[in-house]
Amino acid sequence: MIPIKDNIPTDRFPAVTFALIVANVVAYVVAAAHGGSLISGPDGHELVRYGAVPHTLASGHRPDTIVTSMFLHASIVQLLVNLGFLWIFGNNVEDSMGASRFLAFYVAGGLVTLAVAVAVGPSSTAPIVGTAGAISAVMGGYLVLYRRARTLTLVLIPLFFTVIEVPTVVMLAVWFAVQVAFAATGLIDPVTSGGVAPYVSHLAGFALGLAMVRPLATRRKPTPPTAAVYR
Repeated sequence: MIPIKDNIPTDRFPAVTFALIVANVVAYVVAAAHGGSLISGPDGHELVRYGAVPHTLASGHRPDTIVTSMFLHASIVQLLVNLGFLWIFGNNVEDSMGASRFLAFYVAGGLVTLAVAVAVGPSSTAPIVGTAGAISAVMGGYLVLYRRARTLTLVLIPLFFTVIEVPTVVMLAVWFAVQVAFAATGLIDPVTSGGVAPYVSHLAGFALGLAMVRPLATRRKPTPPTAAVYR
């Protein structure tokens, strides 16, 4: 299932969400074009030089990777999936908070998930990259604000496709399942994704979003009727 849009309208252009997407795309293109962040390790895997390595951070070194890791992705698939979810759901959360609060909310989600990943596996030397930690907080916040929302979704089956509306709760569950599936199938190599710890930390980010969103979202919109909103 590929989300296309939700049924919650926005009043303002999501400038921060758009800027984050552009920054992630630029970082990926620059890394791919210049090889500045992707290098081959002795075990044959691609290691991300500017990813956040739990062992290094736990030792108090390379704090700069806390920031750089949030803008790097191990594969084009990971990039497109993460940014697709960020655009669809982040625009509504940003609209409910305003630009500055949303940016702080997003960054807090990324920092908390990374801190949990380091705490879970402090001896790990596998670099962690991607926006999934911050997006998990956005997902948690969205679920609190618009738990009855629906998402227009493209369903792809071999030789057949269709577009249907599904409850956004289902779509968020799919997002978590996709993250786990990527690691299990090798679409995101465990060496470049940091193993299990990032996926455990996503739960912490999601919980942070659940807890933080209400006091920040001062412009929450009513949920439209859930039936046949796209005709």
